[in-house]
Amino acid sequence: MKIVTTDTIVGEEIVEQLGIAKGEVVQSKHIGQDFLSGLKNVVGGEIRAYTDMIREARNMATARMMEEADRMGADAIVNVRYASSSVMQGASEILAYGTAVKLKQKREK
Repeated sequence: MKIVTTDTIVGEEIVEQLGIAKGEVVQSKHIGQDFLSGLKNVVGGEIRAYTDMIREARNMATARMMEEADRMGADAIVNVRYASSSVMQGASEILAYGTAVKLKQKREK
């Protein structure tokens, strides 16, 4: 399945919009990692545990969005966007969403 952040796909023709496909996940880190990450706040720098947590959550949200689009019969998702929010200390919500579309089928020669 093609997913793009634009409203069109180069070389493809959108023939039908099926609706909004979305995927979401709330992800948290182990309390031990949360404590160690808190210490990093004192000295500064990247908090690798949280970077990894957000990357993992974004991948899961994307996969869930694609699964929903597939259930809708989509060939692609356009205008894909991500949103995030802090649900509680150490936990974040990631939402992936876009418009599920059908593409014009290309004729074989």
